[in-house]
Amino acid sequence: MTTEQMNIDRKLSEFPRARLMTEVTQVERLDRLSDRLGIDLWLKRDDLTGLSFGGNKTRQLEFYFGEAVQQRADTVLITGAVQSNFVRTAAAAAARLGMKSVLQLEERVPGMGEQYYRSGNVLLAKVLGAEHMHFPVGEDEVGADNALHERAAQLIANGHRPYVIHLGIDHPPLGALGYVQGGAELGAQISDFDAAVVPSGSGSTHGGFLTGLRLSGVHAPVYGICVRRDQDQQYARMEKVLGRLAALMDFDPAIVMNGINVWDGVLAPGYGQVGQGTRDALTLMARTEGIFLDPVYSAKTFSGLLGLLDEGVISKGQKVVMLHTGGLPALFGYQEVIESI
Repeated sequence: MTTEQMNIDRKLSEFPRARLMTEVTQVERLDRLSDRLGIDLWLKRDDLTGLSFGGNKTRQLEFYFGEAVQQRADTVLITGAVQSNFVRTAAAAAARLGMKSVLQLEERVPGMGEQYYRSGNVLLAKVLGAEHMHFPVGEDEVGADNALHERAAQLIANGHRPYVIHLGIDHPPLGALGYVQGGAELGAQISDFDAAVVPSGSGSTHGGFLTGLRLSGVHAPVYGICVRRDQDQQYARMEKVLGRLAALMDFDPAIVMNGINVWDGVLAPGYGQVGQGTRDALTLMARTEGIFLDPVYSAKTFSGLLGLLDEGVISKGQKVVMLHTGGLPALFGYQEVIESI
C-alpha cells in the first residue's frame, strides 16, 4: 500500500462505517471488445459488490449506515426513482443491520408500463419487507427530502429512531466517501490507464471516484457520462459535490476541480429512458462479452464511452477503464423496452 492510499484510509477511518462490501471488486480486461473497438478496455466490476445483486450503491451506503448505526437508528428512509438501485440496496442493508426501511418512489420516468412498477427493484424491495411511499414529482429534491422528514416525524411520534438519507445536494455527501475508497482501490489495482469513464447522476459516485484517484496520485482524465442532467447543469452540480466533499475530508478542492469532465451526448431522451445508443451499447456488451448492463446507468455509460471514442476524445490504442455500477434488477423492470430490441 502506498503512502497516498494509507492517507486515504486514515482519513476515511474518521467516519463511521457499516461494512457491507464482500471484498475488493475485480478489474477485468474485455478482450473481444478491446479488439473490436481498437482500445485496451477494462471493466471495474462494481456490479459485484455482493449485497442484494451488487452495484455501486453498496459503497455509498456503508457510510450512511455507519452514521445511522452510530445514532442507534431503527429505521432508514430514502428516496429515488421507481426502479432505483439505491433504495433497493438500502432496504437490503437495513435488513442486514436489523433495521426497517422506508422507500419513497418518485415519478421520474414518464410513459412506463406495468412491469416498471411491479418487477425489478420494486419486487426485490417488497421481498425485503420495505415500506413504500409515493412522491408524484421527479425533479424536486427538496420536496422529496421534506416528504421523508414528514414520515420520519410520524415515526418519532410512535417511538422510533429514524435516519434520513437525503437526496438534496445541500447535505454532506457521505455516500461519495465510498467512492473515494473505490477510486483509491482502482488506483492500487491498475494505475497506468489513459482514461476512466463513469456515470454522472447525483455526483456522489463520479465525485468520489475522481477524488480517490487524484488523492492516490492517478491523474488520468475521468469522464462522467450524464444520465440525468445536461452538461452545464451537471458541471455545476459536480462543483458543489466536490466542494462539499473537500470540506468533509479537509483537502484542497483545487486537487479535483480542474478534473471535472462531463458529457451529455447520450442523455437523450432523458433520465431512465432508453435511446438507440443505449440499446446498442447494452446489446453490444452482452453479445460480445456476456456481461449485462442496466438501461439507466451502466448501458448509458458504455454508450458514452463509444461516443467519446467516435469523437476522438478517447483515442484508438488508449487504455480505458469503465466503472460498471451494476443495477441489473432494473433490466426486469424495463422488460417491455428490452423485448423491443
